[in-house]
Order: sequence, then structure tokens, then C-alpha cells
Amino acid sequence: MLGRTDSRARLLSVLVVFVLAGGALVARLGYWQISERERLVDSVRRQISVRTEIPPRRGTIYDRSGTVVLAESVTRDRLIVSADRMDAAGRDRMVAFLTEMLSLDAMAAAEVRQKLETGRAYLVIARDLPADRSEAIRAAADARSIGGVTFESEFLRSYPVGGGPGISLAAQLLGFVDRQGEGQYGVEQYYQEELAGKARVVESDRDTLGRPLAGTERTIDPGVSGADLRLTLDLGLQLAVEQEVMATQISDNAAAVSAVVMDPYTGEIYAEASYPSYDANDYRTTANTDPNRFIDPVVSQVYEPGSVFKMFTAIAALEAGTVSMATEINDSGTLELDGGQKIADYDHKAMGVMRFDDGIANSRNVVAAKVALGLAPDLRDASLALHTVWDRFGFGAQTGIDVAGEVRGLVTDPAVNQWRQIDLANGSFGQGVAVTQIQLAAAYAAMVNGGTAVQPHVVATIDGRPVAPGAEAGGPVATDGATDVAETGTTTANAGTAIIGASMSRQATDLLHHAVVTAYKDITIPDHWLGGKTGTAQIWDAEHGRWLDDHYNYTFVGYVGRREGHPDLIVAVWIANAKPTVWRPRGMALPTASQELFRRIASDAVTTPDLLPALPPETAPMARAEP
Repeated sequence: MLGRTDSRARLLSVLVVFVLAGGALVARLGYWQISERERLVDSVRRQISVRTEIPPRRGTIYDRSGTVVLAESVTRDRLIVSADRMDAAGRDRMVAFLTEMLSLDAMAAAEVRQKLETGRAYLVIARDLPADRSEAIRAAADARSIGGVTFESEFLRSYPVGGGPGISLAAQLLGFVDRQGEGQYGVEQYYQEELAGKARVVESDRDTLGRPLAGTERTIDPGVSGADLRLTLDLGLQLAVEQEVMATQISDNAAAVSAVVMDPYTGEIYAEASYPSYDANDYRTTANTDPNRFIDPVVSQVYEPGSVFKMFTAIAALEAGTVSMATEINDSGTLELDGGQKIADYDHKAMGVMRFDDGIANSRNVVAAKVALGLAPDLRDASLALHTVWDRFGFGAQTGIDVAGEVRGLVTDPAVNQWRQIDLANGSFGQGVAVTQIQLAAAYAAMVNGGTAVQPHVVATIDGRPVAPGAEAGGPVATDGATDVAETGTTTANAGTAIIGASMSRQATDLLHHAVVTAYKDITIPDHWLGGKTGTAQIWDAEHGRWLDDHYNYTFVGYVGRREGHPDLIVAVWIANAKPTVWRPRGMALPTASQELFRRIASDAVTTPDLLPALPPETAPMARAEP
């Protein structure tokens, strides 16, 4: 008799195996139905439907008035050909048809044939076709029974206002938009998120060929329309400034010329232009020939400014009490420093004993150097005193202007790297330090507006909401437009911290006026007050390790006002890398000097209709400072 083959242990083992297998199946089923549910549903959805992102129309950019379009998106068509079912005879017919309709030359026709021979179902043959031309091609294809031709609409950025021959208005300030819809440079890049908006996402059922079925469209994400921007630029003044810088660049044979006009109380940029420039409508040509033209020198290039920096030396000394306007200083023409190094006036001539304000007005390097060296008993403290003033006025830091590409400049901190006497002397008249033109404009604005820092900005509103210039660089902030009233009585949108006292601001304003009437009697505007300072700086030739001896950077930064002691506008001009070719009483000069360019632009500005606000009440006028 055979023994029993079953046992409790064996039954338990089988039961455990079934339980484990069942548990694994349940767990796996749960994994697919719970953890992987969304992915599987999405996979099935993709097989039976198609998802499309529809980009919104990019926001429009307007001038100060809100009526003139500076940048807009227009609809253009792409011509698409499907060559996947096209035989040799069909390709011949298509090449002949496209050659006729698109006026192709032999080389372009050969390129079209090469594309067709790939047999792809989606070939972009032409772009940027206006609607009437697309319709004409479509009608001709239907009439000749030529299949496989379709059109797709796309947005193309247009800059409709010209700034001169072959350039669009304010090209370097505005920037451009590439084929991917990304803003490049200037306002277009800085405000990319606001201008671009967010794409609308729709889903449609698809047919057997993968094409969306009409009437099955479902909105997945409604998206966000691109915001419109209203700039602070005045169209008339911008056009005038573009013409002025172009004419000066040609007359002076300079590498470049740029200018900026700014409200010293609000930081609004009324005009900003450089030449050479480019046509933003044809940015691809510029990219292939001279992409450096995309760079806005006003905010993105640094240079040694020269004697415009003597004003900051003057402020440091007046604040320290080491000089007054009437202090007498001997201009010896040259000054020997430690180690046998020397600095000299531009003419290498001594003017003898003179008042401090006359030394600044006549732009004497020796006077500025002596004053800087005398800021404190020892070199280190004197260096720190001058650098502290630079730091307060924002040199070595971004101004926060709302365009892409702003740089900080190059300023050496004497607390980190100790200055030598030659460093302090050079710094006193703007050599050995590199700044941007917008930094100079902002610094001079604070110098003459009562002593308050302002943030330059070019965008006034986003979709009608005022922009707060106090936002951090890299992103704008729209506000309800709260304002403050400055000491001068002028309404400001971005009042900042006090850099200097009101009394010091009055002295600086007066000293700038004294500089103009002393050294540049020929630059006048009837019924207006002018003040400003020139700067002529040597250019370092890094390739040969020497200073250029016949080319210089020329700068003028100044103000124009309708009332004594109340500057209305700051104008900063820079003539880059130019050679003086005209003999003048003060020596060799440019055909169009920086102070003359300043006068022309200032005159254009004060005669621009409705640009300047009403003058504030003369309750506390900035009277001329006493010596």
C-alpha cells in the first residue's frame, strides 16, 4: 500500500506561492492603474489626438505718446510643400511652378529641387509671405491642379519707424526678436516674458494621417496675451538725436557716437541713440556682417571718461572742506609724483595760480590731481575719500536701467587694492576708471537735481499700468503709480536715496554753469541755462601695449534748464575713438566737438513740443552758490 503524498507543509508552501503571486499581480496592476495612469492616458491621448501650442501675438511697443508704434507683430505666411508622394514628373512641375511664383533664380530653384528630392512630407520653401501673395499662389496652384502646397501663418516682428538710411529707429535700445520668438538685446530681451505672453494650448482628435479633425478642438490652457509697452521715448526727439549722432559720426570720422537725454528728477529716458546702428527688420544681415552693432554702447560698453570725472573730485574736496570755490591753487602744467611718474595738463602749459572753480572750468589736470592728493593727510585715506564719492554716485554698479546687457564698469577699490599716487592722480581726472555712458548720465542727474539718486528707465507702462523703476534688474514691476515730491517740487516716479546734500547740489550746478561760461562761451541756447563738463581721454591700445597718441574718447555731460538753478534735462554725449583734425584756439579739435553736439541735442530737446513739464513754483530756488 502506497503512502500519502500530501502534507500540511506542502499545502502551506503552495498557498504562500499563490498569495505572493497574487499580491505581485495586484501590486503590478495597482502600479499601472495608479502610478502610471497619467502617463498611459497621455500615451493613448497622443495616439488619438494632437496637442498644439498657439503662440499669442507679441505685445506692441509704443512711444511716449502711446500712439506711435515702434515695434509690432504682423502676420506672415510660410509656404509648405509635401513631397512624400511626389514622383520625378511631379517634382519637375513643382520646381517650375515655384520658380515662376516666387521669382527664383537658377541657384534658388536648384535648392528647391534638392529639398523636394528628400521626399519629406513637410518642407518649408518660403517665409514671410504677405497674405495677398499667399492667396495668389494658392489660387494659381488650384487652377493648375498642383497639389501638396499649403500655408502656415506665423508672427513676424516689425519695426515700422526708420531712424535714418538703412536703420530702424532706436534699434540698439529696442533690440529684435528672433525666429524662435525670443527677444534679443534691449527692451525686447529685458521684457521678454511680458511681451511674449504664454502660448494657448489646444487639443484636437486626429485622423488616420495624424491631422487635426475640424470641430474637435479643446482648450487645455487659455494662455496669456503679450503685454503692450509704452516707452518714455519721445518720437520727435529720438528722430532728431538719431540724426545728430549720425551726422557727428560722419563729420568726425569716429568709431561711434552716442547720446542720451534724461529727466534728472524721474530718470525717464526721452531719447537714446548711437551710430553706427542697424535695421532690426533685417537683423540676420547684421548678424552675418557686423554683430557688434547689436550692442548698445550707452549701457553695454565701458570707457575711460576723462575730465567729466573732475566734478566728483570737486565734490569730494568740497565735502571734506579741503578746498572752497575760491581756494587758490598753482597750476604748474606738470606734476611729479612718487617714483618719478608725472601727470600733465592737456597742453603741458602752466596757467599759474588760479581759483579752484577756474581750475575745474579750464579742465586743469594738475589742479584736480593736487586737490585729490590733498583730500586726506595720507595716500590711503585720500584714495578712500575719492572712491567713496564714486561709490555713492553708482560707479562700479549697474544703474538698473530696464534694457538687457547693462554692465557694471571697472572701478578698483583702494580698500582692496591699494592705490599709488599715480592711480589717485589719474582717477581725479577720469583715467584709470571705466564707466558707462548711462552711469555718467545718472550720476550727473543726482548731482544737479538736489542730490537724489534716480534710476534710468525706458518703459513707462505695461498694459497701461505704471512701471516702478525701483524693481531689481531683470524684471519690471507694475504699480498703481504712487509718487513722491522731491525737494525741488518736481513730481518723481522713483525718488531714491540722497547722495549729496541740497547745498552741495547747488554748488555743483553752479560750478557746471561756470565751466560752460568760462571755457565754452560759444555754446549757448537763448533764454536757457547751460552747465556741463567735457572729457577727453586717451585710449589704451592693448594690442601694442601703449596709449594711442592721436585718437581720443570725447565726452560731454551737462544740463539745460529754463530757469537758473533748475536743470530740466541731462544730456550725455560720447564721441568714441576719433582723431582731432581741426585747429582751434585751445588746440587741435574735432570738426564737431562734444560740447557742440551737446548744444545741438539740448536745443532739439527744449524745443520739442510738450516734452518738458511745467516749472515748479520758485519757493526754494537753487540760487548760485557763493565762493
